[in-house]
Amino acid sequence: MNLDDFSDLIERPDGGIRRDAEERRERLTVRPGALGRLDELGEWLAAAQGAVPVRPVVAPKVVLFAGDHGVASLGVSGRAAGGGHELVRAVLDGVSPVAVLARAQDVPVRVVDAGLDCDPGLLPAEVSRRRVRRGSGRIDVEDALTADEALAALELGIAVADEEADSGTDLVVLGDLSVGGTTPAAVLIAALCGTDASVVTGRGGAGIDDLAWMRKCAAVRDALRRARPALGDQLELLAAVGGADLAATTGFLLQASVRRLPVLLDGVVGAACALVAQRAAFRAPDWWLAGQVSGEPAQAKALDRMALNPLLDHGVTVGEGTGALLALPLVRAAAALAAELPERPEPTIPAEGAAASAVDGES
Repeated sequence: MNLDDFSDLIERPDGGIRRDAEERRERLTVRPGALGRLDELGEWLAAAQGAVPVRPVVAPKVVLFAGDHGVASLGVSGRAAGGGHELVRAVLDGVSPVAVLARAQDVPVRVVDAGLDCDPGLLPAEVSRRRVRRGSGRIDVEDALTADEALAALELGIAVADEEADSGTDLVVLGDLSVGGTTPAAVLIAALCGTDASVVTGRGGAGIDDLAWMRKCAAVRDALRRARPALGDQLELLAAVGGADLAATTGFLLQASVRRLPVLLDGVVGAACALVAQRAAFRAPDWWLAGQVSGEPAQAKALDRMALNPLLDHGVTVGEGTGALLALPLVRAAAALAAELPERPEPTIPAEGAAASAVDGES
């Protein structure tokens, strides 16, 4: 598979529809600009849907790709290596932040096992079992995936995007459930943005102390040396320093754009995958929104490169799609306002004959 083929398959949201939405906004009873960024969101949704007025977002879905990363064994994460299955269970047991918010908003959650490092029997029955391999390689010294595994993970993401589009999902809140995932994310972003390890290395969703941060910087630095020779081929890059969950997320983002399915991005892992996808198809980011600022320096670099302006900045660092899900009510509110606010009545212009009679009567 050549990822560059997606450049021909992905079209931009309908520019004519967006202009129609902007013109309709000018006619609403609430003056232009009074709703701030909600106006822009409503117009973006109209273009993505190809409809004016915009339709409400009625069938959103949280999609979380899960995987473990070998680099976590270096002590670069606030969680124990191989503990991704615990994150999955917390979500599907309804006790994680994203699960609580999804329940409050009546949004279903789908978890896809792309590369967890655990016995399948430890996973809840609700997990989509699509595992490409058990865990990903330690990217500072070895490839995360073989070429065949990277292709299989990408195809997994494409298949999940098709399944969601075919099932009627009208907006995806995209996140990850991983231990060690922010390290390969930082490597991908550093490689694609041409920056050093210290510039992109953050402290992850679980938080790490200074010593762990220095270990993480060293791992990113070493993996970055391995990433640079693969910059000419996105699939090779994902195999070298990505992971099964990251490759699947990249495939999902590309195919969602092909299927005209809008996506709300969450944190640095999603931003890294989006940056890889943008490298393959420059129009793809037109189908995505950045849900929130995660506090990870690499995320800020990636979003700036893609010209995506986050909707929220509340200091939420927990990951797992939580921040993006917090932004969903804002998107739904923008759709409701754009669809339901009334237009100003047209001014009444007297008929020419009636105006002439009035003049005669005065004379």
